[in-house]
Amino acid sequence: MSERFTGNFTQQEPIPEDAIDAALEVMRSGRLHRYNVAQGELGEAALLEQEFAAITGAKYCLAVASGGYAMGCALRAMGIGAGDTVLTNAFTLAPVPGAIASVGATPIFVGVTEGLVIDLEDLEAKADQASVLMLSHMRGHMCDMEALMAICERHGIRVIEDCAHTMGGSWDGLASGRHGAMACYSTQTYKHANSGEGGLLISDDAELMARAVILSGSYMLYERHAAAPAPEVFEQVKYHTPNVSGRMDNLRAAILRPQLRILDDQVTKWNARHDVLVEGLRGTSGLQVIERPEKEQYVGSSIQFLLLDWSEEKISEVLKRCAHRGVELKWFGGAEPVAFTSRYDSWRYAPSQPMPTTDRILKGIVDMRIPLTFSVEDCALIARIIRAEVGTVFQGS
Repeated sequence: MSERFTGNFTQQEPIPEDAIDAALEVMRSGRLHRYNVAQGELGEAALLEQEFAAITGAKYCLAVASGGYAMGCALRAMGIGAGDTVLTNAFTLAPVPGAIASVGATPIFVGVTEGLVIDLEDLEAKADQASVLMLSHMRGHMCDMEALMAICERHGIRVIEDCAHTMGGSWDGLASGRHGAMACYSTQTYKHANSGEGGLLISDDAELMARAVILSGSYMLYERHAAAPAPEVFEQVKYHTPNVSGRMDNLRAAILRPQLRILDDQVTKWNARHDVLVEGLRGTSGLQVIERPEKEQYVGSSIQFLLLDWSEEKISEVLKRCAHRGVELKWFGGAEPVAFTSRYDSWRYAPSQPMPTTDRILKGIVDMRIPLTFSVEDCALIARIIRAEVGTVFQGS
């Protein structure tokens, strides 16, 4: 009898008890707004910023309403607006080109490699088309960051890192998000810390962060931030920076702070599950696992593999057969967006040209979320199911 998986691919772990207690304390106080604090008091949002800056090693941190807002805020802080172009990955999720479009700019898509990272040769070829790169560490895959930064420095390109899938990860010992001028993180439910929605923005650049704080809706209350530039930096920009409110509130910050304290342990758990899946799938006929670079300290909160040069019908058959056995897989090759899954040529507000090499890879990408409600044994079972169904369809080709 065929094995079947009965777990839930959208069920996250419960919020930790100390986070629930912290949230209750905020609610009992009634002071949910981040600036509703007594003179000299640091609220939960300010403390979260201080603690996340320390975790990443950044000088400054800003807590905002979502990861998508963080990206738009970073672009605005850099002065990107209508008529500008921004380089970004062709393999990413819709909030990335969406953030670019939200400020009136146009994305210029850069190809993807079989390692599922930005194609540095294509980046070099397109480097003269924009002054900013919104680099998406899509699904937690990091490219050679030294090589990427060398290209960007040579061409005068400023980098904003989208670290929605790499919170807790690093490249050659340097935390994800610390290579670029600014970096954006998400605390949406399916990311590495869960506040339902939320985002964090870090930088070492005082002027950029002062603009971001005012953009987020600080009014003239910027001195109530604990991980922000000195007041004199704000004096230089406050009259010229609009309010585009997107603050995080104290309730969500209170939920997040205890989760950050256990982030390293969570990363260890994710990677144990991810690595069991990779080993279980390695060597499957017709299936290509993604090998991680030695310098990448990844967070395996999801897994991807490639069914390169398979027909759409065969890939659909794999997905259907796995679903029948309880394993939910997502596919990036479909012509129509499905749930969270879409690709560069389906974002019709962002003009694009066909990219044959990238299109071949996107057509073969299969993706799976790894909730920590799954055990290591669950992941071994899932790998056996995928391996069996891919093998069956491949042998029938």
